[in-house]
Amino acid sequence: MEIDVPAADDMTQLGHRLADELAAGDVVLLGGDLGAGKTTLAQGVGDGLGVRGPITSPTFVLARVHPSLVEGPPMVHVDAYRLGGWDELEDIDLEATLDEAVTLIEWGEGVAEGLAGDRLEVHIDRGRGGDDNETRHVRLTGVGPRWDELRLRQLVLTS
Repeated sequence: MEIDVPAADDMTQLGHRLADELAAGDVVLLGGDLGAGKTTLAQGVGDGLGVRGPITSPTFVLARVHPSLVEGPPMVHVDAYRLGGWDELEDIDLEATLDEAVTLIEWGEGVAEGLAGDRLEVHIDRGRGGDDNETRHVRLTGVGPRWDELRLRQLVLTS
């Protein structure tokens, strides 16, 4: 499923809608260039899940746990940008919280697919040239039965 997101506020709102579909044990891989909107989407997810913030890029910390303020699942926010591969990702020990948290992994493409057979892959591309530098093209790919096409279609249609 694909959607164009015209502004940062709309990316935050997409994160809110995505949060409505997320549950403990879900893994979301966020991909895209620097400044594409991965952290903005994560902020919307965190706000939608009702977790303690602020949600900032975890680049230097690698992973942050944001506990729920509303008796929902915590959100684990990971930045895999500086990781050299699967072995370094394993060192973070995400498996310890995988079943009880919603896990969002920025820069997870090509590194974190082995964490979960069921996962949502979100790739964000910046504007496609011209004067429109704000619009982002978001591609959502569900992997495994947890993310069937119908659920993704509903998410996109409500945007």
